[in-house]
Amino acid sequence: MTSPTTQLFDGELNVVNVGLAMFDDDISAQGAKVTTLDWTPPGGGNPEVIAALDLLARPDVAARIEAANAEAIERITSAKPMLIGFGRAIDVVPGMTPTTIIHAGPPITWERMSGPMKGAVLGAIVFEGLAADLAEAEQVAASGAITFSPCHEHDCVGSMAGVTSASMYMHILHNETHGNYAYTNLSEQMAKILRMGANDQSVIDRLVWMRDVLGPMLKEAMEIGGPIDLRLLLAQALHMGDEAHNRNIAGTLLLLQALAPSLLQTGFTTEQKKEVFDFIASSDYFSGPTWLAMAKAALDAAHGIEGSTIVTTMARNGVEFGIRVSGLPGNHWLTGPAQKVIGPMFAGYKPEDAGLDIGDSAISETYGFGGFAMAAAPAIVALVGGTVEEAVAYTRDMGEITTAQNPNITIPSLGFQGLPTGIDVRKVLDTGILPVINTAIAHKEPGIGMIGAGITYPPAEVFEKAALALAEKLA
Repeated sequence: MTSPTTQLFDGELNVVNVGLAMFDDDISAQGAKVTTLDWTPPGGGNPEVIAALDLLARPDVAARIEAANAEAIERITSAKPMLIGFGRAIDVVPGMTPTTIIHAGPPITWERMSGPMKGAVLGAIVFEGLAADLAEAEQVAASGAITFSPCHEHDCVGSMAGVTSASMYMHILHNETHGNYAYTNLSEQMAKILRMGANDQSVIDRLVWMRDVLGPMLKEAMEIGGPIDLRLLLAQALHMGDEAHNRNIAGTLLLLQALAPSLLQTGFTTEQKKEVFDFIASSDYFSGPTWLAMAKAALDAAHGIEGSTIVTTMARNGVEFGIRVSGLPGNHWLTGPAQKVIGPMFAGYKPEDAGLDIGDSAISETYGFGGFAMAAAPAIVALVGGTVEEAVAYTRDMGEITTAQNPNITIPSLGFQGLPTGIDVRKVLDTGILPVINTAIAHKEPGIGMIGAGITYPPAEVFEKAALALAEKLA
């Protein structure tokens, strides 16, 4: 009599492989059909992390978390960040001094900074007149005369190196719903630029023009035209094919449309107005910083809610990746090593030329656009690599680690589904799915600049550290 086991192996096998994809080849080599389920144990199998997740899943604790997370999501989605003006950092940024330089990512000292950040710091020191040249700037940076501090600890964000100094002009945003403010500097566009670590005389000359012409003209234009609803513009931009982190064609056109009538009414000369319009037209990235500040204004309103497991900050300084979580108030950074960015390189550069992941621009993914919204911007794959199908898959995957969908900003290609909103530390660790970030690649050495763009992820350990800290706090 044939046993059920024998019958099983006499017939055609359809194998489901759970976990390691390496088993696919062995099973396929024996003529069997195999489907691999992408699965990892919760918390990466770390007993300490699993114990923390178990505590967070305890019914009484979970109920507190769900209520706190609902409040956090309501604050994020109801936030209405308005662009209300432009001003010099020394005049508007909390805690700014003539010798303060704020930077992207979690706290870091001069000695530990990455090449791109050091390059940007040196350029900023020369721009501010604190040194006559780059050689003297290096001495000043190492002397202790400069106060270095994260942008995020000053209500700011800064893309890539993120460096902002006292004389730079800033966007000023007011969250009309919750009353908080956010700031970011102006786009230098896409030439050899400070935010990518470049710092030659052409970079300094551009910064001087931005300080003396672009910034003051934008300031006057806002005084003439009044506030601009950025959430509304962002929603329109995503409907027009942007994801608003690395593709900003529509967003820049919409922002210019809102600013142009007032720019024309300013008291600057016709030549200066033409310079500004030509500068804005020189790169689609002009609106990029605007959306980052918009996300910052919304997410800061959700920070500091007791019991919440929602991530309110993701930021990188080129050495470390840091997150902040709503339920761990203040500047409680959870850090791990910055990761490589994988994607197409500009001609003449190789992957080994690239610096590690850097910048505050991951605030876009923290809010729900950028890498989380690539389904809205299939053309982004031409810059960061991959396929349209993968772009859609990224957005769907992010729905697995977020708490809600943002009803105010939607993705037409997914049936007007709202942005995946509210990264939950628990869901990241339960699923093993890490937040996807699309970003530029800066050269690892100072003074060179952007050499490509691609995809990266946070290190898993930052979420593990968050779970441990939350469990200790909520136990």
